[in-house]
Amino acid sequence: MEIKAFRWESGKLLLLDQRKLPEVEEWVVLEDHLQTAQAIKDMMVRGAPAIGCVAAYGFLMGVRKGEDPKVVYETLKNTRPTAYNLFYALNRMMEAYQRGEDLEATARAIEEEDYLANRKMAKIGNELIPKNARILTHCNTGALATAGHGTALGVIREAHYSNKSIFVWVDETRPYLQGSRLTAWELSKENIPHKIITDSTAGFLMKKGFVDCVIVGADRITKRGDVANKIGTYALSVLAKVHGIPFYVVAPSSTIDPNIESGEDIPIEERFEEEVKAFKNCQFAPKESPALHLAFDITPAENITAIITEKGIWKPS
Repeated sequence: MEIKAFRWESGKLLLLDQRKLPEVEEWVVLEDHLQTAQAIKDMMVRGAPAIGCVAAYGFLMGVRKGEDPKVVYETLKNTRPTAYNLFYALNRMMEAYQRGEDLEATARAIEEEDYLANRKMAKIGNELIPKNARILTHCNTGALATAGHGTALGVIREAHYSNKSIFVWVDETRPYLQGSRLTAWELSKENIPHKIITDSTAGFLMKKGFVDCVIVGADRITKRGDVANKIGTYALSVLAKVHGIPFYVVAPSSTIDPNIESGEDIPIEERFEEEVKAFKNCQFAPKESPALHLAFDITPAENITAIITEKGIWKPS
């Protein structure tokens, strides 16, 4: 059975609560846009494409309940400032509303288009993956982060299905552990060979010659090819460049923001410092010590070997 992060059933949205993985697979029912907005804020659902799809269904539920579409739009828009798919999906839903179009059909189309884009990106990106490749990936870019299959992890899946005998290094991805909790969970489900590493191990593995390429996703891409992605991505791009290792970004075209030229103009979400100092009720840092929690960083186009979308391979250089 294919992994899904969300399901639309009988006018309600069901979310797989990603905060509780891998210990518990719990589905939560959402019935309005307020619950949807809170679920996005709390990272019950995460990953730019999945956030966009879920927000589209949240907009649909809010309008169906008779709420002011502008209020619904603003409520959902203000949940996560960096992920461009959120704005892409909400803009499509608002435009559909203004034209009097079927909102459920529009939300379903957004989901279906993302899924098909993931499948297409996987095949395109697989062309760049050699046999026996040792791939390093960061955060979670799989089915849990999308409408299904995944972006960077979709390429990894395709390489595995193609019998290329790949191996995956999984960055744990501090502080929310999307790599060790979620990516490793997805890879385990499909018996794809992998090992979890601490984020700070990546550079040494590159130096030792144990990494053949780096594949990551994106939350927003500028016109010139700068990429916003999970914090730690920029450091990986620098390390890959120093060691002469290909650095690939995989994302649907809906992640490209046509209104922004440079990565310097992308708003970077700063999340709660408690997420750095504690996790799942385990306090491992002094409560009185302040912490900085930037959720994303910017990788400049010159550090990127290629950006893979459903429309083809784009080389920013």
